[in-house]
Amino acid sequence: MLTVHHLNNSRSQRVLWLLEELGVPYEIVRYQRQPDMRAPQELRAIHPLGKSPVITDNGNTIAESGAIIEYLIATYGNGRLIPPPNTPERLRYTYWLHYAEGSAMQPLLLKLLFTLMPKRAPALLRPLVRKVSNQALTALVNPQLKQHMDYWEAELGKSEWFAGNEFTAADIQMSFPLEAAQARGGLEQGHPRAMAFLDRIHARPAYARALEKGGPYQVGR
Repeated sequence: MLTVHHLNNSRSQRVLWLLEELGVPYEIVRYQRQPDMRAPQELRAIHPLGKSPVITDNGNTIAESGAIIEYLIATYGNGRLIPPPNTPERLRYTYWLHYAEGSAMQPLLLKLLFTLMPKRAPALLRPLVRKVSNQALTALVNPQLKQHMDYWEAELGKSEWFAGNEFTAADIQMSFPLEAAQARGGLEQGHPRAMAFLDRIHARPAYARALEKGGPYQVGR
């Protein structure tokens, strides 16, 4: 049976959600983050990088959210949650599927890093680290993040979902950046379409079932 190696509060929640949308049977092997929020060493026995998400299926070990989604849609989708080939919607689908991790998550990760650095710095260095972090956030990270959030808002003005008027796996992939932006990027300020997107995905029964199976889920809080 397909196995999801699931780390709490991680991108693997999207994999559970996709499987629930597709109605594919699966089992979960659970891993808990360490106090420093890193994945436990046990995940390296599944994949050398020790990251989540990872799935195993029919002798295959697959990591990276985009690669997992492509595999699951190709293997179990039967044409569902993906636009038809050679359509504008398919091109948009492919773009958002890869943009989510390739571009959108970079400023969000930098935002998290520079926010945490002062809190974890030695007491004597904390004022200096806080000053450097605040300068980086103000000059570099926050403007980039706002540019991305404004981009999402504009694109969601063209259609209800990222790839078009139908919900697809690209929306599942894009859920993590938008949830992270809501948690730590100020998405709720001036981005009503993006916030409505989050309301729509959170109302989906498959999303709720994935939460029940995956456990508590809070991004960036």
